[in-house]
Amino acid sequence: MLSPVHNLTSTAGIVAMGAGAAALLALLLCAILALKLRRVRAAQRTILGGEERDLVGHAAELQSQFEALSDYVQEAAERLGRRMETAERRIDRTMAYRALIRYDAYGEMSGRQSTSIALLDAQRSGLVLSSIHHRDQARLYAKEVREGKPELELSPEEDEAIRRALEADGPQSG
Repeated sequence: MLSPVHNLTSTAGIVAMGAGAAALLALLLCAILALKLRRVRAAQRTILGGEERDLVGHAAELQSQFEALSDYVQEAAERLGRRMETAERRIDRTMAYRALIRYDAYGEMSGRQSTSIALLDAQRSGLVLSSIHHRDQARLYAKEVREGKPELELSPEEDEAIRRALEADGPQSG
C-alpha cells in the first residue's frame, strides 16, 4: 500500500500539486473549447437551416447550384443576344429617315396643297409619296427608292424630300 504524503514540500507532494494544477488547467481548457464548439455548431445550424449535414456538403451543394445558375444565366444571355440581333435587323427595316415638302405644283397660289414625303429605312431604302393637288383633281404618285437611288426619275420636290431626309442628324425615330 501507498504511504500517505504528509509533506507537500516533498518531491511526491510537489509532483502531485503540479499534476493537480495541470488537470485543473486541462479541465478549464476543455470547458472553454466545449463552449466554442457549441457556438460553432449553433452558427452551423443557422447556416445549414437545421439540416444534419456538414459544411463541406453544404458548400458542394452551393457550388453545384451556383454552376446551374451560371449556366442558366449564360443561356438566357445568349437567347437575349439572338433576340436583340433579330430586333436590330427588324428595326433597320423601319422608317429611319423622313421629310415632308409642301409646294404649289401648278403655281396657282392655292396654298401649297401638294406634298412630297420621303420615308426611308436605315439602308436608305423606302419610298417617296407625292400628292399633287389641283383645283378639281388630286393625284397620288409613289416611287420606290433603294439604297438612296430612285427606281424612276424624281421631280425636283421629291428629290428635295429625299435630300432633306438624309441630311437630318442621322436616323430619326418614327
